[in-house]
Amino acid sequence: MKGLPLRIVIIGAGFSGLCMGIRLKQAGIDSFTIFEKANRLGGTWRDNTYPGATCDSPSFVYCFSFEQKTDWSRKWAPQGEILDYLGHCARKYDLLPHIRFAVEIASARFDAHAGVWRLRTAEGEAIDAEIVVSGVGQLSRPSTPDIPGLRRFGGVSFHSARWQHECDLRGKTVAVIGNAASAVQFIPRIAPAVKRLYVFQRSANWMIDKNDRIYSEGQKRRFARVPLLARLYRWRLWLGYEMLFPIFHQNTLLSWAVSRQAARVMRAHVSDPELRRALAPDYPIGGKRLLISDDYYQTLGLRHVEVVTSPIDRVTENAIATRDGRQRRADVIIVATGFETTSFLAPMTIEGLGGRELNDVWKNGAEAYLGISVAGFPNLFILYGPNTNLGHNSILFMIECQVRYVMDCIRALAKGELASIDVRAEVMRAYNDRLHGVLDRSVWAKTDTTWYKRADGRITNNWSGTTVSYWWRTRRANLADYDRVARAR
Repeated sequence: MKGLPLRIVIIGAGFSGLCMGIRLKQAGIDSFTIFEKANRLGGTWRDNTYPGATCDSPSFVYCFSFEQKTDWSRKWAPQGEILDYLGHCARKYDLLPHIRFAVEIASARFDAHAGVWRLRTAEGEAIDAEIVVSGVGQLSRPSTPDIPGLRRFGGVSFHSARWQHECDLRGKTVAVIGNAASAVQFIPRIAPAVKRLYVFQRSANWMIDKNDRIYSEGQKRRFARVPLLARLYRWRLWLGYEMLFPIFHQNTLLSWAVSRQAARVMRAHVSDPELRRALAPDYPIGGKRLLISDDYYQTLGLRHVEVVTSPIDRVTENAIATRDGRQRRADVIIVATGFETTSFLAPMTIEGLGGRELNDVWKNGAEAYLGISVAGFPNLFILYGPNTNLGHNSILFMIECQVRYVMDCIRALAKGELASIDVRAEVMRAYNDRLHGVLDRSVWAKTDTTWYKRADGRITNNWSGTTVSYWWRTRRANLADYDRVARAR
């Protein structure tokens, strides 16, 4: 790309950051650096190494459309294979020279006079850049509940996203706090080895069979030899999941059909009437992520496994006490309570025009235009930002849409006529008013507790429409939506 050289900082070396880097390289832009606070790339797929960790979108849609992997080992790829894929992308597109590992960006301040971002690392290093792209995502900071006594527990305790592999669970009594996406993957893996397993469940989840399977060598060869076949298979999978979207807007017929299917799955694997009642969700289907598993229900039926539905009161030195007056002794506590999803760019301090801090701007809930741009923060672009998460399809589709949009903005800035672009406040306000008007009528608004929204009920994480509608909105950047500051001559 011809034009003014721009210094570009990308924060995070997960799927978002790598996608941004690849597209920059393909456009002939090399003046970018990816800052990664860890010592290797991978984001959530580097951090989540718990037993049984897999993607919750089929493998063929959980890779970049421009870098289709055709030799996935199975329909739902395991963590290690996804991490290897990310490493392959970084090497193929020559991103490794652009990545600075073990460097955490602590703060960023926009200097309006100079038209640059002044960044500072956790070690105090100063870095200047005309453009900052955040690729830290929504699932990077583990959330641990504030349970009285948890820190005084005398045994071993850890979050599932920080799995302690040196802890041998064989013959131990293990308590798992949480029963959502991560828990349903690792509980069946650890159950055969432990002496006793308690699953502390706050609320039941809707779940259907995963129907996982291994891809044969013949299938892999056909996908590799006929790229069109792999692409058609990818789009068939995408379309199948896209057709689930009406559930989130309470389509009665589809909700009834999928609820019936989930109920049949549960009845087929759970024979105990009391356990069935405990596993029956009390919220509309789609209100939380629809979980998938081929072995979770079967594991809960094992004699040494108990589902505990009484709320946790406190943790003692060697047990978990519940409000029904019972105490269950444990050697190990595994916290599987997800991530701090509504704080987005925290703990970074981001300061825009007039010294306004992003944390203050977002004190009533994070919001952005298209989930990408925030008024008052010029030349800052967010990938997988507010209201861009999905409940039904692959997030990589959304990330590619966002990166394409940001590339449009970067091209405009690279021409050299503009020093900065800043989404207009009235444009962002009108967009978010419409967005939340739709979200307020969604099934998520009918569900009391979900990681999709804040404690006050504001839905800050999920996109309100289909992936097609998001693609349409982001297919190109309209600079009329932005205040533009001309570059000084």
